[in-house]
Amino acid sequence: MSGPNPSAAARPRTRRSITILGALAAVALVVTACSGAAVLSTVGSAADGRAGEVPLAAATAAPAPAGATDEQAYGNAGSASTGVDGPLIVRTGQLDLEVAGLDAALAAAERAVTAVGGYVAASQRQGDGERASATVTYRIPADRWEPTLAALRAVGQKVLSEQTASDEVTSQVVDLGARLANLRATETALQAIMAKAVKIPDVLEVQAQLTAVRQEIEQLAAQKQTLEKQAALGTLAVSFALPPVVAVTAVQEGWDPAREVDRAAATLVGLAQGVANAAIWIAIVILPLVLMAAAVAAAAWLVTRRLRRRTLPPAPPAALDAPAA
Repeated sequence: MSGPNPSAAARPRTRRSITILGALAAVALVVTACSGAAVLSTVGSAADGRAGEVPLAAATAAPAPAGATDEQAYGNAGSASTGVDGPLIVRTGQLDLEVAGLDAALAAAERAVTAVGGYVAASQRQGDGERASATVTYRIPADRWEPTLAALRAVGQKVLSEQTASDEVTSQVVDLGARLANLRATETALQAIMAKAVKIPDVLEVQAQLTAVRQEIEQLAAQKQTLEKQAALGTLAVSFALPPVVAVTAVQEGWDPAREVDRAAATLVGLAQGVANAAIWIAIVILPLVLMAAAVAAAAWLVTRRLRRRTLPPAPPAALDAPAA
């Protein structure tokens, strides 16, 4: 009677291990596809034949109960809730005010913003005197946006222009939370596989995939946090300007009699200097040249006259008187 065949007894265990490994790889690939990155394409090689021992609970969470919201379903996957209790709206605006006094208006506006929990994000001031102006960017809590906007309008004596905009980002935040949940579930699965891997190439491969997943988690978490901050605090840029200066006042401020006298005297001196310069050039340069030209012309005329006299024929002698009859 022959003993049991070891190879025949090992086949069921081998098939069971392969089946469990295939199920784990399929679940991990589905989770990764939901997050937008196929990071478990090499899970089979990293398992080294013993990945079937990894419990499936490490790769995915229990299904959400019937009627649960998307956020609750994502929370069951092992990630923190997105904390979206209502619509998330990013508010931005631009307000231009005409104020009686710049310093007083800036102080009043800052008090109105800080009273509701906001703060000054940036400021810029230019000009001085009656031409001074300033631009300040305020961060205002979303739930106090309208009252604060009304308080800032009251700071100025006139509203020159006003523009506001609202952008709802609720779906983006929920989507980022879902992707983060899936990526964190994938990270948990990779960590479990890393604990079971023994071959160095498998460890390096899983470590590379784990690093990529963690990097994507950090990027998505930063995006989600930025959107949440923008929704929690609106951004309002306010410009403060003094009333325009009257034209008559501007002309009076720009007129200076003493300066005009100086300019007129300078013009007269300049004209006198120009006349003196012209006289100097005429006496030193132009007059000698004219005299030289006149002398040359006179000499040429005399020479020409003498030559004409020499070349003329002699006059005929006078006719003799006829003899008397």
